Amino acid sequence: MRARRVLRAGPPAEVIKGPVARRRKAERDLFADPMPDRVEPCLAKLQSRPPIGDDWAFEVKWDGYRLAIHIAGKRVRIITRGGYDWTSRFPTIAHDALELGVDSAILDGEAVVLDERGASDFGALQKALGGRGGKRFASEARLYAFDLLYLNGHDLREQPLSERREMLADVLAAQPHGSIGLSEEINADGAPFLKLACEMGLEGIIAKRRSAPYRSGRGGDWLKVKCVQTESFAIIGYEPSAAAIGGIGRLLLAARQGKGLAYVGGVGTGFTHTSGLALKKQLDAMIVDKPPAVMKNRKGVRWTRPELVAEVAFRAWTDDGKLRHASYKGLREEADEASVYKLI
Repeated sequence: MRARRVLRAGPPAEVIKGPVARRRKAERDLFADPMPDRVEPCLAKLQSRPPIGDDWAFEVKWDGYRLAIHIAGKRVRIITRGGYDWTSRFPTIAHDALELGVDSAILDGEAVVLDERGASDFGALQKALGGRGGKRFASEARLYAFDLLYLNGHDLREQPLSERREMLADVLAAQPHGSIGLSEEINADGAPFLKLACEMGLEGIIAKRRSAPYRSGRGGDWLKVKCVQTESFAIIGYEPSAAAIGGIGRLLLAARQGKGLAYVGGVGTGFTHTSGLALKKQLDAMIVDKPPAVMKNRKGVRWTRPELVAEVAFRAWTDDGKLRHASYKGLREEADEASVYKLI
């Protein structure tokens, strides 16, 4: 028997009138698992190469905001990785979630905006939301759902991923919508899939253990393998330039080291005129006299409080611990639990 038949909810109480309706609702509530207000997400551990074995499933690594979609009756909540309620910022996803025809559910997925190639574009998503701390909503964003944690009164987290994915596919197939889709498993071995993803200019791939239950945190059942390294770094200042886009010649970046920050180099590409001007305005409101990180003082730099966190793509680390071929992708939100990269 397919799992979805077991977990399908009974007829809505409104269809059955009077005492019978109240009794059936009470019976459903008696045997239902409590629906969690929030589930700490399962996180992927970084690995240099894809794992091998039949128990591993592979997906595209999406570059957006991790979201949990909570559906309870006629109410939807969209919760970020950091626990913030962003329902109002993803109105299309919230609307379409109510059309899935479930009594209750928690979907785990990634909200993205796609570029002309069909690849996720973190910068475009940030622009749609109005930048870090912005108040705009991203009606053009779509959700790639990759897990189902709760369905119609049943907590599914102890079920293996393969069964959760089967139920998720059934839920999404029942009423397909443009803004909510399934993050498809790719029927390929990890190594050739990673090679193809890199050739297509994607960020990387995700590997997940099919037999594993859902476990919050970075336990190793989910792995990420990247084509280009991307990490989050604190902005500690910038070099102004009248000739550069937006007036920023280079951002100076730092990683966590011990109880402080250590300088890891700079980034001078990846800005647009608009994003550069907006970022410079934010940084100019955070000017300080001394560098916030351990490093030699430099002339002409405007040092800033290390409150903004930049998402940066780079190819490698230099021998002296600096970023090689770095490119700015955007600012990370506090709501997205933007943790600054930690040096080992």
